[in-house]
This record gives sequence, structure tokens and C-alpha cells, in this order.
Amino acid sequence: MDSGEKRLNELGYKQELRREMTLFKTLAISFSTMTLFTGITPLYGSSLLYAGPASLVWGWVVVTFFTWFVGIAMAEICSSFPTTGSLYFWAAHLAGPRWGPFASWCCAWLETIGLIAGIGTQAYAGSQTLQSIILLCTGTYKDGGYLAPKWLFLCMYMGLTIIWAVLNTFALEVIAFIDIISIWWQVIGGSVIVIMLPLVALTTQPASYVFSHFETAPESTGISNNVYAAILSLLVSQYSLYGYDAAAHLTEETKGADKNGPIAILSSIGIISVFGWAYILALTFSIQDPSYLYDLTNETAGTFVPAQILYDAFHGRYHNATGAIILLFIIWGSFFFGGLSITTSAARVVYALSRDQGIPFSSIWRKIHPKRKVPSNAVWLCAAICILLGLPILKVNVVFTAITSICTIGWVGGYAVPIFARMVMKEKNFKPGPFYLGKASRPICLIAFLWICYTCSVFLLPIFYPITWDTFNYAPVALGVGLGLIMLWWIADARRWFKGPVRNIDTQNGSSKV
Repeated sequence: MDSGEKRLNELGYKQELRREMTLFKTLAISFSTMTLFTGITPLYGSSLLYAGPASLVWGWVVVTFFTWFVGIAMAEICSSFPTTGSLYFWAAHLAGPRWGPFASWCCAWLETIGLIAGIGTQAYAGSQTLQSIILLCTGTYKDGGYLAPKWLFLCMYMGLTIIWAVLNTFALEVIAFIDIISIWWQVIGGSVIVIMLPLVALTTQPASYVFSHFETAPESTGISNNVYAAILSLLVSQYSLYGYDAAAHLTEETKGADKNGPIAILSSIGIISVFGWAYILALTFSIQDPSYLYDLTNETAGTFVPAQILYDAFHGRYHNATGAIILLFIIWGSFFFGGLSITTSAARVVYALSRDQGIPFSSIWRKIHPKRKVPSNAVWLCAAICILLGLPILKVNVVFTAITSICTIGWVGGYAVPIFARMVMKEKNFKPGPFYLGKASRPICLIAFLWICYTCSVFLLPIFYPITWDTFNYAPVALGVGLGLIMLWWIADARRWFKGPVRNIDTQNGSSKV
């Protein structure tokens, strides 16, 4: 029997999903969920505007440093609990019988909210990149090129979400194959962009500008305080450097999950840390005119700073936008693969929570496709909610900011619950897996927990002043209402019947419960 399946049985679950994922396939999905471009590209322009290039460049290094603490803490827990429910299963067992159900409830819903909003961030950013590709293919904004209106933007958003749902209804080996393409797409494509862009650009910014220039833009952001501006400039890094828990969601489908799950988590962080910083440096060195990037009359209508950087580089040397379009297509592919992987993870969390009766109409969402052995109903539930999240695109200008904040706070906030529980539990009650930190566990968990709290806090801050309906970060309101209702449900009803992960195997005789 596989070591991961043996540990799963010890935890009270029978093997229902196909266990055929290798380490490389699991790493591919985990890496695809983090993705090289999807975090950096959409927030690069705003982060550069807040405090200039130095804060953006060194901010990535700072955030990477603290991200390692979170990843190492999660890898230890994953090695001990290789289950599809991952975070909320960990929270239930680590918090003990008294607090386990409540910890599990909070973690499960934070994770569910974060993952489903994560699908929305990929769909929005992918649509934004596609909007720039269409614009440059039909000319430029100055030359009468076609800039997709809001209704078409929404259609692209919905179309991507539906495509990801359709692909996720096929057997997991199809998704795994696509994600293997994804990892090579991003490694090779990322290398091409990082190497080619500075070489193509007619001029490059000096190292003094990239590594030491700090400049606020109060006339554009309304923010003149240097510390506040620097804090906001780190948002691009904090948004980009998470998602490595995707490997944990697939542990019931991964061979040797108690070993390969932690390896996939840490490998994903290592790869994205190096490539992400290189991508930021390539974009920043290749800037031709910093002030022109935000001009609403420039070739890309001032809507997408990375697209303008690519256009300026290729048009400046070759007098056409072909190269920029090709590189934008590589970036768009990263969004496509990222959205596909996040849909996979979101559906697994919804399935696991439904299996434990933690979602209304759980009997529907926990059904497994009899032939393909995938939670297809959970997939379409995630897609439907994601589409609803995108509907405000037609009227609200800060949709991406809100969805990004909801995604980050929900997703990263879900990490905090099991990490805190691991930190405060008695060591004798923890059954370690092959990856064990020993005495280093508590200090690592403490640093990780404090960093997560800080990250969640900054995503609730106003990002533009003065605060108006067009600039209001409504994530605090949306999260407050959503989490308030979930907590009210717990107090009024769920605490009486929700006990956390439900065992579906009788470990005394090895037979399944009826």
C-alpha cells in the first residue's frame, strides 16, 4: 500500500480518488497555481506608481524571505496530514477536540472564499491581457485600435471561467498533462521574456534607478506618506507569493504524498521566488519613459503598464508591435494555466468540505463523477460563484482590487489557522511525517503566523485617496458581510452539528461506514 494511502486510512478516510499523480505532476499543478506572471503582471503598474522601482524590487526579496517561513510550516503539517481537505483538516486535528470544529469551520470557509475569488483574479487579469492583445492586433489606442468595452470584457471573464470548468470535468490526468505543459510554458516563456526584453529595449534604466530610486506619486494616488506608499508597493509581491498549498489539495491523488507534498510546496516557492524577481527586474530595466506608462492617451490607453513596456521596447527597435503581442500571449497563457489549476484546487476544497457536510446541499457537491472520478458538481459550483463575483465589472472600476483582496485574505488567512494551532498544541500530540522541524517548529510557526496577519491587514487598506465610490476598496465590506454571515450560521446552527472532518472508514475493521 502507498505510504500516503496508509496514512490516509490511519486518519479515518478511505481512498476514493485515483492516486496516480507523481511528484513532477503535483509540482506542475502547484507551480501553475502560483504562476510566474499572474501575480506580478496585473499589480506591477500600481506598485511601481506607489513608491517607485526600489520599493518594488526589494519588496519582492522581503516578502520572499517571510514566505519561506509560511511554506516550511505548511510543509511539516502536510507531511503529517496528506488529505485533500488539507488546511481545514489540519486545523481540525491540530486544534484538538474542543476547538477543532470551530477552527475547521473558520479555515474551511476562508480557504473556500480565497480559492473561488482566486479563479476570479485569474479570469480578470487574463481578460485584461487579452484586451491588450486585441488592441495591439488592431492597431494601437492612438491609431484607432479596438479597446474591448466593459460588456465584452465581462464576456471574456465568463468565457475563461467556463472553459476552466469544462476542462476540470475531465479526468485528472488531463489536467495533470495540461499543467505539465504549463510548467514548461512558464519556465521557457519566462526565460524568453526575462532575457529578451532588456536586450530588445533600445535603452535600459540604470541600476541606480532600478535598485535605489524611491518616488511617490501623490498627484495620482493621493498618498504622500512614504511609509504608507512603501507598504502598498509590496502588495504585488504579497499577492504573488502564495498558492503553494495546491500541492496539499492533491495529496489524496499523489503517490507518496507524505513526502512528495512537502517537496512540491517548497519547490514551488523556490522556483517562483527566483523567476519572479527576474521578471520584475526585466520589466523595470526595460522601462523607456516612466511617466508615459500611465498616460491615458498612450498606445495601450494607460490600462496595462506591462503591455506598454513591451510595446515601447519592440516598437522602438522594430517599429511594430508583433514581438509585444507574442510576449503578451505567453503571459496570457500563464493566466490561463493558473486559472485552470486554481479551479482544480477550489473544487477539491469544496468537495472535501461537502464530504464533511459543511456546505448547504452537501449531497450534491460531494458527488464524484462515476467514470472520471472527479468532483464535477463542485467544479461547476465554483465556476458559478466566480461568475457572480465578476458581474460588477459592468459598473465598478475597482473590481480587480476587491477580488484580489478577498482572494488574498481568504486564501492566506486560511493558512493562519492550522499554523497557529500547530504552534500552540502540545508537541506530544503531534504525529510527525517524514518532514519534521522538531524544536524549530514553534518559532517558525510564530513568524509565519505574524506575517500572515500583517498580509491580511494591508489588503484591507485604502489604496487611493481621496476615497470615492470609484476608488473605494470594498473588500472589507464584502468580507465583513460574508464572514459575518458564516459566523452567524455557526453560532445559530452549525456548531450543533458540524464536527469537522468526518471519517468515512472504520479503522477497527477496515470497512467503510454505511
